[in-house]
Amino acid sequence: MKKGLSFQTLGKFTYRFRKLIITFWVLTTILLGFFAVKLPSILSGSGFEMDGSFSKVENILQDKFDQPKSSVMLVFDSKTHAPEDDEYKAFVMDTIEKMDGVDDVVDIQSPYEVPERTIKDNVSFASVQFDKSFGDLKKSIDQIRERMPDEKEISVSLTGGPVIAEDMNTASQHDLARAEAIGIPAALIILLLAFGGLIAAGLPIIVGLISVASSLGLLYFYGQTTNVSIFLLNVVPMIGLALGIDFALLLVNRFREELHRGVEKATIISVQTAGRSIAFSGLCVFLGLSGMLLIDIDIFKTVAIGGMVVVVLSVLNAITFLPAMLAVLGQRVNALKLFKTKENNRSVWHSFAAFVMKRPIIMAVIAALVLGLSVTPVKDMKLSIPEADALPPDYESRLAFEKFEKTFGEDELYPVTIVAESKNSFLKDEDSLLALEQLTEDLQNEKEVNKTESIFTYTNQLTGSELFQALQTDQGKQQFSPVLKPFINDDTAVIKAYLSVDVTGDKAKQFVKKWEKEHEGLSITIGGVTKFNQEIFDEIIEKAPYGLAIVLITTLFILMIAFRSVFIPVKAIFMNMLSLSATFGILVWIFQSGVIMEPVDIGLMIPVFTFGIVFGLSMDYEVFLISRIQEIYEEIGDNDRATLLGLTSTSKIITSAAAIMIVITGSFAFTNVMPVKQIGIAIALAIFIDATIVRMIFVPSLMKLLGDWNWWMPFIKRKEKNRSGALS
Repeated sequence: MKKGLSFQTLGKFTYRFRKLIITFWVLTTILLGFFAVKLPSILSGSGFEMDGSFSKVENILQDKFDQPKSSVMLVFDSKTHAPEDDEYKAFVMDTIEKMDGVDDVVDIQSPYEVPERTIKDNVSFASVQFDKSFGDLKKSIDQIRERMPDEKEISVSLTGGPVIAEDMNTASQHDLARAEAIGIPAALIILLLAFGGLIAAGLPIIVGLISVASSLGLLYFYGQTTNVSIFLLNVVPMIGLALGIDFALLLVNRFREELHRGVEKATIISVQTAGRSIAFSGLCVFLGLSGMLLIDIDIFKTVAIGGMVVVVLSVLNAITFLPAMLAVLGQRVNALKLFKTKENNRSVWHSFAAFVMKRPIIMAVIAALVLGLSVTPVKDMKLSIPEADALPPDYESRLAFEKFEKTFGEDELYPVTIVAESKNSFLKDEDSLLALEQLTEDLQNEKEVNKTESIFTYTNQLTGSELFQALQTDQGKQQFSPVLKPFINDDTAVIKAYLSVDVTGDKAKQFVKKWEKEHEGLSITIGGVTKFNQEIFDEIIEKAPYGLAIVLITTLFILMIAFRSVFIPVKAIFMNMLSLSATFGILVWIFQSGVIMEPVDIGLMIPVFTFGIVFGLSMDYEVFLISRIQEIYEEIGDNDRATLLGLTSTSKIITSAAAIMIVITGSFAFTNVMPVKQIGIAIALAIFIDATIVRMIFVPSLMKLLGDWNWWMPFIKRKEKNRSGALS
């Protein structure tokens, strides 16, 4: 089959049915756009959910110990009144009474029911409990906020997981609007500088918006069957706008170059050349995102699927809708010129590339040193799961949560929950109860444990045997019935271990891993915040390398097929990995050093997201650049000259594409949700490094050093070409 034949056929098809294709995309976008607007209403939670011990313990506590499916907190505080004061008590009780009738509330625990746990200094909290899950409480949260009283001397704030998730959703929508308000106008300016006219500059913006709207509409239906992370609302538009605009920029540029051949010929050639590059680029991005599917955590799966959907639609838009539009516009694509653009083949890029290629070893070493120095901070990277601190600092739910944690202490708030299951009932089998007693003692003797809380904590220091004997009498059953309910249900018992170490630190994680085993004949399952963190971190550490390997291997083979070369794909992957590592190092310096901003940990998902997204995006420029060099090399057979001419002919458009990618993703640096800010900065940094150090120094240096070996491929013999400079 002749190279590019399928894309040539697609180009002919697109030109012939151009009006039908445009009509199809317009109607599809209108329909899906209707559902895209509704997507935020079904987003819920941070997405850090997975099947594991933590989830199993939560289900056991709900089924056997009447733990609510979810809860929120009303945090009370006063600078002038103490919780014992009548005014303070009256305010608390009045607030709780106002919550009567809120949808799905099953119980409200006043701080005065268990004051030793819920009152400290001038701060107290009431727990509002629901029989609905985390993501189904928007209406209830709104009702609570409407009913909260406004008192100057005593304040009440609403916080807790569902409230923080709802606020994260709201903040994400505001951030998206802010980023688009910055990124899209900036991209339009760059497009105007590249093309000089409003029509040519406007087309990539239209393609980007269509890709995003269509993708969000499709993801609405996906969200009907599964929990969808709120971060999808930022990541999908970020990828969609950047890719859609970039792909369209490349194709519009090639169409304008070929217009002198006639509209039909220009359409076919554009799809056959730029369209082919776009398809391979999209495939690389698609593969980069697919690696996240191996990580069995909701946020990675939903973002991967969302990203893959928008990549596919961006490619389809760029190689069908856009050429159809160009075929209809024809010469009018150059209409509404604001100014003339200069086309100078002997560009600054040409001169710089020639300079680098004369000194390939020195320039490659300099570039490697710069990137190597940037990599060094990576060793200090601190990763954490985003919580309330991911919200803007002035959000009430964040302020209340921070006050709650500061007042009552993480060690007291987040015990390790140990569920022990026996083959027999603890209340009817003495050996089982004695095994539970031994388990409690062994836990208490662990150096990481400060104290334990179990049935034995509230039985007047009775031994296991004494408690068992007491429970065999009616008097004993009546006496201990109130304390049995929270800790024992037939063959299942609960122990809470309060740690003396950081509940999310490495020592705590090792502790929960060590104790998830059989003990004294009892089956042990661990829950709590510590177990949640340990499972999430271990899942990523275990699965990410497999995802990385799959992405690298598949990308290598795709590029080998695209360029019929071994060394170019290897070189591209190596440079990509090096520039990504440098990006992570700079990211650590920005967010953790305290030089630029208040130090904050890097979101746990940021390195994975950045790799998944940027690995493919960087290949976008590599594919477009090398494809053009390959075209010229196969015509003239001179590697050095093909490299210079390829770099020169694509420099302006690739620079524009990189600039657009940077402003679109970099605009998220001005957002307030910290993980979104971090991912935006990370992608913008990676693209900047790729567009400068990699493309300006590494590419020409290594292309020069490898010479004709760039194009070596086993079992493929290339035709000898005229090396006299046919294109000069």
